[in-house]
Order: sequence, then structure tokens, then C-alpha cells
Amino acid sequence: MWTDYLKAFLVGGAFCALGQILIDRTGLTPARILTGYVVAGVFLGAVGLYEPLAEWAGAGATVPLTGFGNTLARGVREAVAQKGVLGAFTGGFTASAAGIGAAVFFGFLVAVLAKPREKK
Repeated sequence: MWTDYLKAFLVGGAFCALGQILIDRTGLTPARILTGYVVAGVFLGAVGLYEPLAEWAGAGATVPLTGFGNTLARGVREAVAQKGVLGAFTGGFTASAAGIGAAVFFGFLVAVLAKPREKK
């Protein structure tokens, strides 16, 4: 069990450290870096490299944005296999709907409970 935590921490931490290095050392904005992580997850999933990493690292690989990109790619692959070309347009939404729905719900819940206000 502790080795699972350690692997998740090391892989997730490496993703975060890489993002911080990119922010500090390049002219890339955080939005571009986050988009790059999603695209990297799609690419690594498409060539078959992300699944072994996700199995080994667990949440350290599935929770960051690269995991979201991999989920989109996997959803599109499965939908195309079932529905043909139409699956390319629907598969990503179907595969990621639960995660996006949870993010919206919990974001709303925190906004209601925390009483957000403007910074002064």
C-alpha cells in the first residue's frame, strides 16, 4: 500500500515539477502548459504509452491533466470502434462526462459553502 502512495506521489510530483519548471524557465503561460499536458496525454494514450504508466503510478498518472487527455483519447477510440466516424465526435464527451460533472458539482458546492467575494 505505501509503495502505491509513493509511486503516485513521485509521478504526480514529477508532472507538477515539470509544469513549474516550464513556468519559471520559459515564456509559456500556465494555460498553454495545461493545454500541452492534455495534448500530451492524448498523444501518449494514442501510441499506447500512457496506460502502462497509469497502471504503475495509479492516481499519480490518472488525476493530472495528462490523465484527462488519456481519458478523452480512450473514449474516442472505443466510440469509433463501436459507432464509426460519429464516435470521434461523441466518445470524448461520454468518457469524461462523470469527471467533468463531478468537478462542476463540487465547484458549485464549495462556492455555495465558502461565500466567495471579490478581492480588494
